[in-house]
Amino acid sequence: MTATGDVTTGWVKDRLGIDLWTTDSRFEVDLAQVVGLAVRHNPRRAHLLVSTLLGKHVPTDPRLVLGAGRLLGLLVAQTLSVTEAFSAPEVRDISRWLVAALDGDASAAVHLLAVTGRPVEVFDWDSASSPVVLGYAETATALGHAVAEVLGSPYLHSTRRTVPGVLPVGGFEEEHSHATSHLLLAEDPDLFTGQGPLVLVDDEMSTGNTVLNTIEALHADHPRQRYVVATLIDLRSVADRERTEQFAARIGARIEIVALVTGQAALPAGLAESSALLVSDLLTERSVIPVQPAALGKVSPLPVDWPIGMIEGGRHGFTSADEKTFATVVSGCATRISTEIEGNRVLVLGFEELMYAPLRIAVELAGRLGTGTTLRYSTTTRSPVLAVDHPAYPIRTKLSFRAFDEALGEAFNGDPADVRYVYNAAAGIDPGRRFDDVVLIVDSPADTGALHAPDGLPAQLAAHCDRVHLVVLPAYQPDSSAASPKVNPRPKPSKLPEPLHGPAFGSYSPDEVSWLLTDLSTVALEAPTHEREELVQSGGHYAESLPEEYQPGTEYQDLFEAALERSASRVAHAVGIVTERVLAARGADAVLVSLARAGTPVGILIRRWAKYAHGLELPHYTASIIRGRGIDTVALRYLATHHDPAAVMFVDGWTGKGAITRELAEALSVIDGADSLTRFQPDLAVLADPGGCVQIFGTRDDFLIPSACLNSTVSGLVSRTVLNRKWIGDNDFHGGKYYRELAPADVSDRFLAAVTAAFPAVRDQVAREWPILRSPERAPTWVGWAAVEQISKEFGIDDVNLVKPGVGETTRVLLRRVPWKILVRTDAAAELRHVRWLAERRGVEIVEVDQLPYSCVGLIHPRYTRGATGVDGRSARPLADTDLDPSAGLDLSAGLDLSAGRESDSGTQAMPGTVR
Repeated sequence: MTATGDVTTGWVKDRLGIDLWTTDSRFEVDLAQVVGLAVRHNPRRAHLLVSTLLGKHVPTDPRLVLGAGRLLGLLVAQTLSVTEAFSAPEVRDISRWLVAALDGDASAAVHLLAVTGRPVEVFDWDSASSPVVLGYAETATALGHAVAEVLGSPYLHSTRRTVPGVLPVGGFEEEHSHATSHLLLAEDPDLFTGQGPLVLVDDEMSTGNTVLNTIEALHADHPRQRYVVATLIDLRSVADRERTEQFAARIGARIEIVALVTGQAALPAGLAESSALLVSDLLTERSVIPVQPAALGKVSPLPVDWPIGMIEGGRHGFTSADEKTFATVVSGCATRISTEIEGNRVLVLGFEELMYAPLRIAVELAGRLGTGTTLRYSTTTRSPVLAVDHPAYPIRTKLSFRAFDEALGEAFNGDPADVRYVYNAAAGIDPGRRFDDVVLIVDSPADTGALHAPDGLPAQLAAHCDRVHLVVLPAYQPDSSAASPKVNPRPKPSKLPEPLHGPAFGSYSPDEVSWLLTDLSTVALEAPTHEREELVQSGGHYAESLPEEYQPGTEYQDLFEAALERSASRVAHAVGIVTERVLAARGADAVLVSLARAGTPVGILIRRWAKYAHGLELPHYTASIIRGRGIDTVALRYLATHHDPAAVMFVDGWTGKGAITRELAEALSVIDGADSLTRFQPDLAVLADPGGCVQIFGTRDDFLIPSACLNSTVSGLVSRTVLNRKWIGDNDFHGGKYYRELAPADVSDRFLAAVTAAFPAVRDQVAREWPILRSPERAPTWVGWAAVEQISKEFGIDDVNLVKPGVGETTRVLLRRVPWKILVRTDAAAELRHVRWLAERRGVEIVEVDQLPYSCVGLIHPRYTRGATGVDGRSARPLADTDLDPSAGLDLSAGLDLSAGRESDSGTQAMPGTVR
């Protein structure tokens, strides 16, 4: 196979052990004829299936590309029982022409195109039975259009481009892709509301995950009885096929698969690692031959007559009524372009999702240039692939360029200046593969300064050909006016949301943390503590509302400052130890993901230590995890889109009994069907681990971390996280509020600055100590969980979630919940001035305990209603009856002697069995 770029599977098979074989082929083509194997630069997948029929990565005869797409459309029509099966002579002819066209026979490609070009009038759909065709961006946008062309059906392809004024009618996820989120931007919001079959078109099926994700997302809004999946190759395993059948049974629909070639793939164990090693070895040995540019060719704009308002593809929908005008305009464009072609080897190069219009122009242009010209068609892509200039490898050469379409969202690393690629457009070591003319076709949103820059794509192409002809098609813009009945009147979020940053959200600077949260600042979510406690203990969930935030009084603020002054160096030491352990576990590419919200200041401090001690700039995010609800999976999908999940380290402030540690492990263990998400590791790094719950910690002492003294005013003025389905959709991050009104009391930066200032004083000590703090000392003991169970038993508490061990958790109980008792270890008084004072103000009994693995333990009222009493007949004072009232602020002046380090006796009566 020469004309299709010498695509084979042997090079990769020999080096990585991947094997492909054919199990069924309707038209007598072997799997190795229609697909090759290349190596990806992608942590989600090690290999790439390179199609010889698609015209994406390999320059291909456009008549073969369109003919193969139409042939797939005819198979779909046959499956839908709207046309008779192919006769034996037809199958023999099509098979002969398909094989010959794959081998470079241009006349065979012409025959194939002619026999598959049946007029759309053959299929006279009624409104009830008409199918709708959906193609997948970016690779199958033209393939899906070809299928829809044969069926005469409405067509839409998914997109990663956001279009102002056009709201999504749906969306879905493609986990293995570089840009996982797909938008459906149909101009007609009723496109998917019919009852006819939905035909989904993709170039290949490896597992079927993407198809099932799509069907599940669309079926939830508009269920239908029948789905047909059309693909060039189907490589699903037996288990994948069974899963598809089970899924169909679960949703009560029929799912049929149509493929030109069916086969199997054998992927050896450890493929990702061996692939990465192969890439590293090749680059080290310089076995990857770089593209050698020739003399600079000429770049010229080539204006064509493409009317404004003319639909150029299926991004917003395309119907058979659009086809006649479309074909006329395409023909005129090809005629105009043909007058500028001077050479004998021509490449028509489309642009990412813009595949169908360039394909149709290329088909027409091939007919006009005649048999003396070799014309090929391919498009640019965002998929990074290893290029090896070897005749038995499909991706011979690679040109990299800065993305010039700023409207294409969700770039691989979140940057509009992301890198894009065009493969096999340069000749490399084989001068016979050089193109004389390249016709680059883009649409108007891509006609930016980056396109015309000295290092832009046209300039790079010009280094490898004589002439580059730049054609810009005006992109179709749906009418977004209120009068337009076709524009969806309400959003259906499907694209992954973007993180929030200060100062728009939170008081931290934007480089310190990216909040993976939904801004609910304008929503009234706060409820009095006694109401929330009653709701939670009667079956509600604490994460559906928020406790009232308050502005602490001067004396309590002084208490925080005293605690900070006393413990800043101790916190800094713990920060240094835990950071070194994080780097040892994840390396210099570590990605920090703090668990909102107590983890956020700790994550920032870890990031600062990494920069201070090692010069590293670690990415840092905050995500939500909620006991009983798990970690925010939308946040995980965002992280998997932008980073290697294996590099993520989750961060929190401290452990109590280990409930969040267990929640994290359980939440990640049940993730299924998304290869990237399953690569998240449940490791949790904390400053203090008194409960013995984790391996990566700064200390196991239960000491006061000053940030535990306060709420939002030490956490960037951000609330606890919220998961209330009234405000949070399936494709939204969990929610949070930004309390701007508390800015005068904000000490978030004060806390960070004080600890950071102590880094130099503890650096040498950290360097000496952290390497020797290894197993078995690091192994989790879960001593805290055992203690909690024993305390629950002794105090008659049925729910261990009402036992909050450690100084940090005890403080939370006193500030947010309805406390019942506080257990204090006898020798821990110096750490607990604020705890004892808060307990006194709330009338909560303090019980002294000799043997306790924590400094203190807070017990939430075990059977709370607003008139309830505990087993001793006592009840904590309601929050509104104390000086913690949010409207009054904290008045801690009475009975607090900070200079003495203890409370005075004024105004307090000792209780039997308590310590004051």
